[in-house]
Order: sequence, then structure tokens, then C-alpha cells
Amino acid sequence: MATPGTTSIQFLQRQAASLLLYQSVLSGEVGEAFINLLQALCKSEPAGLNCLYAYGRWFKALAARSQSWQDYLLTQILTNSNPFTQQAQLAPVKDLSPALIAAAVQDLQALQSLYQCRSEQLSNWVQAASQLPIAPTPWHQEQNLEVQDYTSLREKLQHLNNWADAIEDLAAYYRQFGTGVFAQYRALRWQLDELVGITYPDPIQLTELVGYESQQEAIVKNTEFLLAGYPALHVLLYGSRGSGKSSLVKGLLQQYSHRGLRLIEVAKSDLKDLPLIVEQLRAVPQKFIIFVDDLSFEDDDDAFKALKVVLEGSVTARSQNVVVYATSNRRHLIREFFGERPRPSDGDEVHAWDTVQEKLSFSDRFGLTLTFEPANQETYLKIVQHLARQSGISLNEEELKYRALQWATRHNGRSGRTARQFIDFLQGDLSVFQSNS
Repeated sequence: MATPGTTSIQFLQRQAASLLLYQSVLSGEVGEAFINLLQALCKSEPAGLNCLYAYGRWFKALAARSQSWQDYLLTQILTNSNPFTQQAQLAPVKDLSPALIAAAVQDLQALQSLYQCRSEQLSNWVQAASQLPIAPTPWHQEQNLEVQDYTSLREKLQHLNNWADAIEDLAAYYRQFGTGVFAQYRALRWQLDELVGITYPDPIQLTELVGYESQQEAIVKNTEFLLAGYPALHVLLYGSRGSGKSSLVKGLLQQYSHRGLRLIEVAKSDLKDLPLIVEQLRAVPQKFIIFVDDLSFEDDDDAFKALKVVLEGSVTARSQNVVVYATSNRRHLIREFFGERPRPSDGDEVHAWDTVQEKLSFSDRFGLTLTFEPANQETYLKIVQHLARQSGISLNEEELKYRALQWATRHNGRSGRTARQFIDFLQGDLSVFQSNS
């Protein structure tokens, strides 16, 4: 016999099937489990076994995310990439096609109906079909940390009788925070020919970095130019290992992600794809730092040519929302051997010195080169003291200094990385001592 609430369930099925632009909101594991549950509830079968199986899959999918159905649906709406969201982030709603706006309005009204389907109602329907007590999903609505400015927009939608009235607010959200993977993640990496989100980016803050203040000031200013829409320079951070070059670039993301900055990590082995990556970013309103760590090239490296195209440009105009920030321990990024240097007796290339200079000057193609000198004792201790204060370590200055210098001598020498490792060890050591005393 038909399940109680069949009319309401069929209405929800029609709403889900009517989506014109936002279909992919229901294409994930949770959305597909929801659709399958509605289908099972509409079928007449003994003991409600299919309903029980379908409800269990939906319950488990939500449990894996620790999200309510409502939070899941809103997260998908805010990060969805479709023709409306893509165009809304580039132009005012009034300038969009009336047909596109009408389709978006229809979808928002349908999605509101799905949003209003409560977990308690679904569990009641399953209970009626199976004659077994069924627990509703226990997750309450909470702020989703992966989606920016989530709470205020959620509260606005909760109080609207018609979600179509929120179309301007949604368009403004897409303009500020982007769509698809750029709305969901602040940091990404290029992997297997696609951009993949990094769920837990390095939390390093610029305030944790001391000892190289002039370098930090220069790269912050350049990043501010990028965010303001002015021409920004590609940057090479060159210097000794452990001096904080990579941490400085990662700290920019924590400082400016709320202003639309995104960080894309590209491995040296994938630099050949750099022109392709830049073209994917060209029409996106966010600003991007392409981060290449520990950069150097062999003589015949194809990646050298790809990076050169991005740094110098080609027939295609340079993308104004993308810069390359690369770190290296080598001032000259292309390896050169003494045997390559021309001698007067050489009869090979007439302009061989031009070739050598081409290699040696490659780093000059970065508009801004920041040099990180090895940390002297004063700089090293300054970093240690700064990190100790931030970590709440209360050793007296003399003991902290003595232990820090001993650590540097016995381990990796004086550097910001060594200072960080020392403070991490000291925190653990002092905590264990205090717990045992």
C-alpha cells in the first residue's frame, strides 16, 4: 500500500526533477541518497525494507559530514558552479539574460521546498512504512567553516518566504567568494590535470614570521596591488633553507583569503601545464598566487619554457589576476656547468655567451626578487623569542637563549625553521615536565 505522505513525497520528487541550473546540488553522495530515499518511500513493498536501506544510506552520508540536511543543501548552493553562478560573479543581475534569471528563480523556489523537508518528517515516513522506530539525523545547523560568510546568508534565507527574493544576495555572494572549487577552498593544488582543493591549508600567520621584515613588507605590498586590481609583479624568494620563504607565501593566504585571494600550489613537474592553468583562471574574479616551491631547472627542462611564457607573456595578454610566487635556494635557477662556458677555441655556437647569459638571467624575469640571507645569531634569537611569546613559554630570557643556541648547534644551524622546531620541542618538553612534577 502507499506510504503515508505519498502526495508530499511526490511533490518533493517533482521539485528535485525540475531543477534547470542547480542539478549538481543533488549529484553528490548525500543528494543522490536523498533522491533514492524519496523513490523508496513512493514504492509499495512489504516491510519497508527498501525504505530502511535507503534511509540508512542517507543517514550515513550525512553522518560522514556531520551536517544537517539543511546545512548540506545550503553549502552546495553557495559553492555550485553553473551558468547562472558563473555569470553572476562577473556581471550585475540586471545585465544577465532574463531567461537565465527566470531559471535561477525557479530553481531557488524548488530548492527551498527541498530545504523545508525536515529529517524528522523523513524518519516518520520511514517508520510508517517499516513499522520500526527510526531515529532522525541528530545534526543541528552549525556554521560550515569551509564556506565563507555562510552564517549571515543562511539566516537570511531562513527568514525568507520566497528564496527568489534572495537572488541579488546570492549573486553578490558569488561575486565576492566565487563558485565551485574556488568558493569551497582557499588553497588548491594542480594534480592530474585538474585543480584539487586542499581542505587543511597551512595555518601559518604573517604575525608569526619575524627577522625578515623588509622582505615581508615588499611581498605584502605587491599582494595588495594584486588584490586592488593593479599590475602586480611575479616574485622570486631566494635564499638559504629554513629562512621562512615558503611560510611567508602561505601566510599571505591566511591574511587575505577573505578578500578573494586563492593559493594554487604547482609542483615543478607540472609547470609544463602552467599556461593551461592560467587560462582557466583568467575569467574568474578571485585573485591567484601560483606557488612554486624549491624552483630550479635542468638545461633542457620543458618547464623552463612554460614558466617563461607566463612570466614574460606571449601573444595572449597577461592575466591580471594571477601572479607567480616561487621560492628557490639558487640565485640562478638553471643549472650551469663550467664545461658549458665557451672558450675561444670552441667551434660550436657563435654566440655561445648569449646562451649562457640567457640561463643566468632567467631569475631577472621575475619582477621582484627578495633575498633571504642566512640568519645570524641575533636574528635567530629574535625569532625564538617571538615564537616563545606567542606559544606562552615562560622561561627566563637567559635560559631560553642558552637552550636555543644549544639546539641550533646540535641540530640544523641558525634559521627560522630551526627556531620553530626548537619551540615545538620546548613546548612538549615543558608540558611533560609540568605534568610529572
